[in-house]
Amino acid sequence: MTPASHPATGPQPSNTASDGAAQAPLFIAPISVRWRDLDAFNHVNNANYLTYLEEARLQWLQQVHDWFSEESMPVLAASELHYRRPIAWPAALHVELRCTRLGTRSMSLAHRIVDAADPDRLYCEGHVVLVWINPASGQSVALPATIRAAAARPA
Repeated sequence: MTPASHPATGPQPSNTASDGAAQAPLFIAPISVRWRDLDAFNHVNNANYLTYLEEARLQWLQQVHDWFSEESMPVLAASELHYRRPIAWPAALHVELRCTRLGTRSMSLAHRIVDAADPDRLYCEGHVVLVWINPASGQSVALPATIRAAAARPA
């Protein structure tokens, strides 16, 4: 496997469509693999894939504004990852996010981790579920209007 040698560019917002796998990404986050991400086999440790997904979600959310408050913030309720190939160092990645389900209190984001220079080189795919909760009570609350609008932009 030849790792990517091109530096990642800035975040690339995009629009969503209704079809999960075929839709354009909601957001593409650039991620650079760090030396410390490697394991004893000299490829990215599987646990770091979750860190890459978290970073991609945070990059997207920073664009949304007003996505959390004292009464409402997201928690990760579920994650599913399908590892397709190892990631070697050095590598520049893109994490593609797509909204596949928008509920009243939660949303599902599909993800694909791909090579920044070759989006056909798929390292990982799957989805996560985010639920907005009231941190004081632990009870789920309605999605913020800003999240609903950002996730439902027309293609």
